[in-house]
Amino acid sequence: MGSFCNSKLRSPSLISSANTSEKDRDCIGSGGVMALDGRPNTKIVHGEAGYVLEDVPHLTDYIPDLPTYPNPLQDNPAYSVVKQYFVNLDDTVAQKIVVHKSSPRGTHFRRAGPRQKVYFESDEVHACIVTCGGLCPGLNTVIREIVCGLAHMYGVTKILGIQDGYKGFYARNTIPLSPKSVNDIHKRGGTILGSSRGGHDTSKIVDSIQDRGINQVYIIGGDGTQKGASVIFEEIQRRGLKVAVAGIPKTIDNDIAVIDKSFGFDTAVEEAQRAINAAHVESESVENGIGMVKLMGRYSGFIAMYATLASRDVDCCLIPESPFYLEGKGGLFEYIEKRLKENGHMVIVVAEGAGQELLAEILRSMNHQDASGNKLLLDVGLWLSQKIKDHFAGKGRISINLKYIDPTYMIRAIPANASDNVYCTLLAHSAIHGAMAGYTGFTVGPVNGRHAYIPFHRVTETQNKVVITDRMWARLLSSTNQPSFLSPEDIELAKKEDEPTNQLLDSNNQVDGHHEKSTEDNNCSI
Repeated sequence: MGSFCNSKLRSPSLISSANTSEKDRDCIGSGGVMALDGRPNTKIVHGEAGYVLEDVPHLTDYIPDLPTYPNPLQDNPAYSVVKQYFVNLDDTVAQKIVVHKSSPRGTHFRRAGPRQKVYFESDEVHACIVTCGGLCPGLNTVIREIVCGLAHMYGVTKILGIQDGYKGFYARNTIPLSPKSVNDIHKRGGTILGSSRGGHDTSKIVDSIQDRGINQVYIIGGDGTQKGASVIFEEIQRRGLKVAVAGIPKTIDNDIAVIDKSFGFDTAVEEAQRAINAAHVESESVENGIGMVKLMGRYSGFIAMYATLASRDVDCCLIPESPFYLEGKGGLFEYIEKRLKENGHMVIVVAEGAGQELLAEILRSMNHQDASGNKLLLDVGLWLSQKIKDHFAGKGRISINLKYIDPTYMIRAIPANASDNVYCTLLAHSAIHGAMAGYTGFTVGPVNGRHAYIPFHRVTETQNKVVITDRMWARLLSSTNQPSFLSPEDIELAKKEDEPTNQLLDSNNQVDGHHEKSTEDNNCSI
């Protein structure tokens, strides 16, 4: 691992400038890039009082003496009323905002936004946009806002849409995009470009980028897609191409690390209410009725948790982060029977990744993955529904009437709601400003309410998960009155596992490992 520089931070922007001083270059290593814990292209700047900037790559790191141009926004009448529209070069965003008075300042990311100088002339830009992975509300909005933002803010006219995911680069499936052609696509679900999993051939993709003369690449997708974007950036850097690679993180499950939330999540929670309401109506309309709703959440139960809290009609919420058991004292069957005797009906919400440990034997015999490398899960909703029916069909037990609802694809396919549409616009504009300013190899998103440029590895090395020792999960347990299904020993173990590691500096002045973001850090708690 490269050595760290402990000199006083004069300006974080120096690290990504072609005019970096010799002393600053010594601090960050050859070519303006320093490896951290074996990660390539990691740039670290240290400042006073434990300040750490995890910077993103810049074109001048490997192409020195690039010319700069005045930002055309300064002549844009729409922005003439904005006070200090350009972001200060030294502006950064803190990853942690709840600190003690004696705490080090901690990890920061470079603030997103327009710079006074840009590294591309408007007529020089040839941009492309690609969407990868599963569908998510807001994909078309992001596409629209990248196209309109490039055209209206920076006067860019050459924008290509790469069809059907990564494989579209070398299959030569492209469509020209203009503000007119994307004008009303935000009103539609899905993606006008099409999407796919897999198909990542780095050499073919970069060959296509080079052959077409593309110099800005906007990649919209989840953590697997962002890993692919990182590899594309590394190959572009290796070839010394003046190509900016910007990622826009997408996952309906809200499981991307570091950022406050992912686009489409609010829409998913809102749409899930319809399924929960239907389950509630079905269950209360019959004797001992049970309405079960399966929601998305392969590894993280955010949609199930927030949909449950928003509904107030749910009696039990099961998520991947909180194990549960069926039989015996304190088990799910006992709770269902108790609830039916008290209320005469109940609603259960289960995330798709919940209870997979109960299906472990079946899963071991399968162990299949999809093209993105995600483990294929058995349908826990169908399995659990049958288990509940079988249990209560036993002699001497109450008779139940269970209805199972799976709205997964209905939720994924709808257009974004108003708040997600606004959020998608901010993500798209932040990515555009970063690429025009010469930043590359980054993904964009809000950190504590402020948009920032984040190195690819930070959003792909861990996943955001519900922390079951947080107050938000406690609020859910209080709302549903369900048992935690955890023993005192399990709770103590969960507390130790969820204990945040010190993200600031240890005694060796090195950056510690990064912990999973807690629910309370999600800017959704009071």
